Amino acid sequence: MKKIALLAFTLLTVTLSFAQVKSPVQWSYSSKKVAGGYEVHMVATIEKGWHIYSQTTAEGGPVPTTIEFTKNPLITLSGAAKEVGKLEKKFEPLFDVDVKQFSNKVSFVQLVKVKGAAKTNVAGTIEFMVCNDSECLPPTKQKFSVALN
Repeated sequence: MKKIALLAFTLLTVTLSFAQVKSPVQWSYSSKKVAGGYEVHMVATIEKGWHIYSQTTAEGGPVPTTIEFTKNPLITLSGAAKEVGKLEKKFEPLFDVDVKQFSNKVSFVQLVKVKGAAKTNVAGTIEFMVCNDSECLPPTKQKFSVALN
């Protein structure tokens, strides 16, 4: 009985050690003081062969990138986040819709105004979906927080 339990434990350990979680998108965050407030940059660096989708991807297709900001009484968002990167438009047969996507790198830039001279931060969640030519990973939510100095 002990040998069977030891064998089962060993097989489970070996199996789990080979399991890899795919994470083809790495995020970085920064802020930059500009006239009238701050630019908050949320940059996705995407592994070769993968892509994420625009905030304006058509309904019925893949999950578009969405950015939700945590309420902060010291800040005001000015407009929507802008997408800075090479936008690719193509028909996606898997979803039967035209999609807007980014490969390699894209920056989502949000203009933020701060009330008074207070030091604060911008926080929130980015939800995105990443695909390559053969698979899509489930939508992922990632929290962020950026200091405004």
